[in-house]
Amino acid sequence: MNTVLLESNPLVTPAIGLVFWMFVTFAIIFLLLKKFAWKPILNMIKEREDSIEGALQSADKARLEMKELQAGNERILAEAIAERENLLKDARDTKDAIIAEAKVKAKEQADRLVAQAMETINNEKLAAITELKNQVATLSIDIAEKILKEHLSADDKQKTLVNNLMKEVTLN
Repeated sequence: MNTVLLESNPLVTPAIGLVFWMFVTFAIIFLLLKKFAWKPILNMIKEREDSIEGALQSADKARLEMKELQAGNERILAEAIAERENLLKDARDTKDAIIAEAKVKAKEQADRLVAQAMETINNEKLAAITELKNQVATLSIDIAEKILKEHLSADDKQKTLVNNLMKEVTLN
């Protein structure tokens, strides 16, 4: 039923004259578009394509530069870490050297103080011994003097002692 309606209806089926004029109008519009609009449209498309291509190349270039910068940053960071480690090692070595030197100096000073103390003790010991000897000698002389005074209080004892001493002196 629909096919019968379409074939018999003059509004739906175009006439030959209408098709001819539609074709002529389309051709004229096509030629006008080709002459005036087609080249600018193609040029704009080409420019757009070139700008997109340039943007992609710039993005690739920027990505490569970023990779290079990142590699450079990592290298600089590694160098900074290595430098910091070297500085810390040098500081530890210096600290250890200072501590070792301080220990050596402290030991030398302690040894010197001990030696001085030992010398002072020996000097005081010798002084005490000398003082003791002097006191013993003084005490011995005092005792001997008292004994001699007691034994030699008489004249005959003094003469006997002098004679004995003279005999001993000549004998030796």
